[in-house]
Amino acid sequence: MATRRILGIETSCDETSAAVLRLEDGRPILDSLVILSQDVHRIFGGVVPELASREHLRTIGPVVDRALAEAGIGATQLDGIAVTAGPGLVGALLVGLMYGKGLAYGLGRPLIGIHHHEGHLFAPTLEDPRLAPPFVALLVSGGHTLLLDVEAWGRYRLLGQTQDDAAGEAFDKVGTLLGLSYPAGAAIERLAATGTPGRFTFPRPMLKQGWHFSFSGLKTAVLRAVRASDDLERDRADIARDFQDAAIDVLVEKTARATLELGRDTAVLAGGVACNRALAQALSARLGSAARVATASPRLNTDNAAMIAAAGAWRLGLGERSEFTLEPFDSGPLPGLLRD
Repeated sequence: MATRRILGIETSCDETSAAVLRLEDGRPILDSLVILSQDVHRIFGGVVPELASREHLRTIGPVVDRALAEAGIGATQLDGIAVTAGPGLVGALLVGLMYGKGLAYGLGRPLIGIHHHEGHLFAPTLEDPRLAPPFVALLVSGGHTLLLDVEAWGRYRLLGQTQDDAAGEAFDKVGTLLGLSYPAGAAIERLAATGTPGRFTFPRPMLKQGWHFSFSGLKTAVLRAVRASDDLERDRADIARDFQDAAIDVLVEKTARATLELGRDTAVLAGGVACNRALAQALSARLGSAARVATASPRLNTDNAAMIAAAGAWRLGLGERSEFTLEPFDSGPLPGLLRD
């Protein structure tokens, strides 16, 4: 089988990323991955869409050029272009999508628009060659909390999703309450590791109620604890610990229950919150020998172009192509989402 090279482009939020994925006898090999994060949003405690779009526009060309250079190839050696079409910030997506369209058209190469969530599902395959459906997947990030039964690539059944805040959004908002910088996920994990568990009693929303999630009540409970504290410096680490424990309990219980009830032997953690080591450890402990936990390294769990290239390589391998009229979208279901 001939070698094929796919360029991935990701600009859904505040990372400008490009990657080159090489397929050797159907096996994916990551030749390069460049991720340029936009630090300007730290000043505002969250992503400012207009600033994100402008920064993508400024950096997309150099980021793609560097990815090609690190892979040791020229653009003419590419066999396809995979680019995030959504969900995400439409202005940010538009930059990557238009760049990908122009490159694909100019080179005469196929273009494939990728759903951001599907990219996250493919991320662990870049490091875990054993990973293949069927499995249960928890996709958990700053914008999304989804529990999926992945029957096969391209066949996804939605089991549950957040009814309000995404888990990652709750981590960031709690981080703001505790005076931590944005994004706060990693900072809360570090702080929680130094905290004493059990000092604060926080709710486990919808813990036993189906497979949907809710984090707004947990976030409000933390707000009340912060306001009631007469010494936040003393309480900060303990609040972080009990908040993280509560969030993880809910995520783990629902994911483990779905995995066991559906008889799957693998649970996949994907998305930025999957970088949390306490989450992965807790899920592994809960499942024991009944199922294994698969998750990518932190660099591949956060938004990146390698995962987009991996999903794109699979869809291009099926002969799928996107029209050059493809438009970005801010929300929308996974392609192949099954309805009960």
